[in-house]
Order: sequence, then structure tokens, then C-alpha cells
Amino acid sequence: MDESEARRIVTTYSNLILRLSYTYLKSTYEAEDVCQNVFLKYMDDNTEFLSEEHEKAWIIRTTINTCKNVLKSAYKTKVVVMDEISENVSEGKPYAEVREAVLLLPKNYRIAIYLFYFEGYSAKEIAAFMGKSENAVTLYLSRGRRKLREILKDHGKGRAEYYEQSFGK
Repeated sequence: MDESEARRIVTTYSNLILRLSYTYLKSTYEAEDVCQNVFLKYMDDNTEFLSEEHEKAWIIRTTINTCKNVLKSAYKTKVVVMDEISENVSEGKPYAEVREAVLLLPKNYRIAIYLFYFEGYSAKEIAAFMGKSENAVTLYLSRGRRKLREILKDHGKGRAEYYEQSFGK
């Protein structure tokens, strides 16, 4: 892989990987580690991608698998973080409040909502990424929207109205 190809991959996918892994891990530092690991796996992998969408799907699937590995690692299960890091990958962006609320959702709801609304994937594509059925993903989306609406209403009426304008009822 030449330097220009490596730069293209980092420029194109680094934000996606960081946001997705932060959604899984809720830690900026672990998300950055996952991002580096995904790029290393990409460089070591000799897969010939059929299209840009195929490449993006590989990146997403690899990111999810890497996050799952971090979550089930002995380090993660035995170490207690003393300082909660309040950094947010999405700070300062238009949807920052909604993204904050999404991070409060249970994992499957959080991932489904994120991929559907922020990355624009269909329920069928998300099902393939998550290794779940399409029905399970639509259920995660439905329940996640309901829980998200409750979270936003609890944090102020303004956020709930913003949510309904952004995502519908």
C-alpha cells in the first residue's frame, strides 16, 4: 500500500471509525485505539474490494468486531476506570445533544440508531453488520427511538422537540 492510498483511507474513514467505536465503547481513548487497529488490519488484509461501499462495509464490520473484542478482553472486564471521561467525539456538531442522548441507550439500540440515522444504513444492512436478523434491528430502532424520546424529554422540552423534528415521532 502506497502513502497516497493510506492517506485516502485515513481521511475517508477515520471519523466513521472513531464515532462508531465511541458509540460502542464510550471512551475516546479506546475509540482511538480501535481506529488504529482497524487501519492496521486494513493494511495487513489483501482483500480486493468490489466497490467503495464494499470497502466501507468491511471497515464497519471490522470496527464492530474490534470493539467487541475490546469489550470482552480481560483488561476491560477487570479494570475499573477511576475518572469518567466526559469528552465527546461529536462535540460542537449540530446533533451533539442527540448524539449524547444516543450514548445513553443500551448497546444494541445505540448501534442500530447510530448506523441508521447518522450513517444512513438500512435495517437490512445494519442486520448484516451486527449479525442479527432484520426484524431484530427494526425492533432495536423502534425501542431505541422510544427510549431516546424519553431521555430527551427528561432533559428538557427543547431537546424533545428537536428530536421529533430530526427523527419524527
